Amino acid sequence: MAAADSAIDHTALNRRHWDERAAAWHGPLAREHWRRTEPIWGLWNVPEAQVGLFPDDVAGMDAVELGCGTAYVCARLARVGARPVGVDLSREQLATARAMQQEFGIAFPLVLADAERLPLRSSSFDLAVSEFGASLWCDPYRWIPEAARVLRPGGRLVFVRRSPLFALCAPADGEAGPALLRAQFGMGPHGDGASVEFTIAHGEMLRLLRSCGFTVDDLIEIQAPETAHRDYPEVSASWARRWPSEEIWKARLGR
Repeated sequence: MAAADSAIDHTALNRRHWDERAAAWHGPLAREHWRRTEPIWGLWNVPEAQVGLFPDDVAGMDAVELGCGTAYVCARLARVGARPVGVDLSREQLATARAMQQEFGIAFPLVLADAERLPLRSSSFDLAVSEFGASLWCDPYRWIPEAARVLRPGGRLVFVRRSPLFALCAPADGEAGPALLRAQFGMGPHGDGASVEFTIAHGEMLRLLRSCGFTVDDLIEIQAPETAHRDYPEVSASWARRWPSEEIWKARLGR
């Protein structure tokens, strides 16, 4: 996770990453994700009953998933009575999403677009969701204002992202360790040359959300459960039982 060159077009780089590399290993997971009827979140499969990412009154809501990938979150929303729209910049990911729609018989619009420049009308949605989509791969100073624009007054924004602590402890190649490897102040986009991720500190995120008209309802730092034994190339379950590798933000547009 070395610092990314600010001159790099992160949108083009990330689109190429997902179309040419990541979709090949992420696509085969789509069927398993679509098959689940009880929503779970993040790397550690935290159950919806524990974190309540979806609002209690989600049925009947117009919802948009920003960076939907294979759109399994949209499928979960459709199953509980919402009207979702999935947005992603990867043609390959959306092709998998369409195949899953046909296989599972769940239909909703899919839009090929960048979440930083949404081709959607203002004040059109009650809920905006991102699980490691726009919340990780897009510039927060671009995608969060766009989320605010397309939400109606009182609309909710909920997103799952990597924690700032993880970003500070993750080396360029390998698992996060117990030592801080970079400074929090001035932390910017980071990547491996093939893709770019974005993480900003809690205070910066709070100020950004407030500047876009959001009131923060909750911040949930996820702890990997004792039953989690799978490790990922970037983080182990044992690390995530001690420190949060990911977190959930819940915000509401307006007061």
